[in-house]
Amino acid sequence: MAYSKLANLRETHAVLEHFGLATKHRLGQNFLVDDSVIGHILELAELDPADAVLEVGPGIGTLTVAMLPRVGAVCAVEADRQLEPVLGETCAQDSDRLRLVMGDALKVIPDGLPFAPGKFVSNLPYQVAATLVLKVFSEVPSVQRAVVMVQAEVAERICAAPGSKAYGAYTAKLALLGRVTGRFEVGPGSFSPPPHVNSAVVRIDRAPLEGVPATAPAVIDAAFAQRRKTIRNSMVASGYERDALAAAFATCGIAPGVRAETLSPADFVRLAGALG
Repeated sequence: MAYSKLANLRETHAVLEHFGLATKHRLGQNFLVDDSVIGHILELAELDPADAVLEVGPGIGTLTVAMLPRVGAVCAVEADRQLEPVLGETCAQDSDRLRLVMGDALKVIPDGLPFAPGKFVSNLPYQVAATLVLKVFSEVPSVQRAVVMVQAEVAERICAAPGSKAYGAYTAKLALLGRVTGRFEVGPGSFSPPPHVNSAVVRIDRAPLEGVPATAPAVIDAAFAQRRKTIRNSMVASGYERDALAAAFATCGIAPGVRAETLSPADFVRLAGALG
């Protein structure tokens, strides 16, 4: 069974040639031509006929046409205005379920969305993928699950454990809001043109930590601001008072001489709370 009529080289090239288009590297366009990857994405997303889905970077509609018959609605945000007529044609069969928004997703989300999506399912433009994932979980509270294709390096940051090389401020801030519940790798050969990097699909389910102060993201940023320094010195350099830090570290049982990457997201929640 084919999940997407567009997820192969022949159909993708035919659509591009029909509209006189070429891939645009500045927009991170690498079209997915592997239908088995589409199937695995759908499996992880666990789509339901009642679902309202947010998709960023639909391209020619390869993933979109696979989702539309399975959900109530898809809001697809696309930056390349040349793709508007393409999507109008490739998604014509289920056009009543598609809300196409043309524009920069970083500006469109959240206020420009036509409805409150419950799921975020996308083959993301790689240059903005990490930023978009955190933005959606931070600013679109209706989203309960994300299944997103990202560069493998970004997937490592999303999935990293405390103490690992890839663990940083981004990982900790995202972990305040959600947890990784699935992942699979995707090689360059699944795309046209093949990218120069490996990719991965990651599933993140919303699972906010309890009692997260509004200041927690700022505390995390300060702690990692000078990664090679101790957490105390990094936060002092970011403007925190030494005495307040000493008291907070003592309250939380955190040694001031450790580095930020040794602390868990829950540790940062406690530290932010202690700092008031």
